[in-house]
Amino acid sequence: MKIAVTATGKDMDSEVDPRFGRAAYIVIVDSQTFEFEALDNKENANALKGAGIQAAKTVSDKGAEVLLTGYCGPNAFKAMQAAGVQVANNAEGTVREAVRAYLDGKMPLADMANAEAQW
Repeated sequence: MKIAVTATGKDMDSEVDPRFGRAAYIVIVDSQTFEFEALDNKENANALKGAGIQAAKTVSDKGAEVLLTGYCGPNAFKAMQAAGVQVANNAEGTVREAVRAYLDGKMPLADMANAEAQW
């Protein structure tokens, strides 16, 4: 399974970026091998509006099944649901720690957004 994690840097030891649409990077992690790909999210992060929706498209296009992030706004959350990507909010620590917490069942899936639009 591919897991997308918002991150402040380009690797597994980077801290989770609490912002979804405006995260510095989105790290796509293979849950079995822990191989990863870091995606620069600068274009979305600098957008005047729609950053979350564009980031949701990026995550979906990369085939991720789950997103781990700190906060996800309502429009981005709806876009993730429409794309069939589950969201786990309130992620923290490093990318590696967040993925491990999710795989260990310590990070529940969200049923709604936990941030306001344009956060």
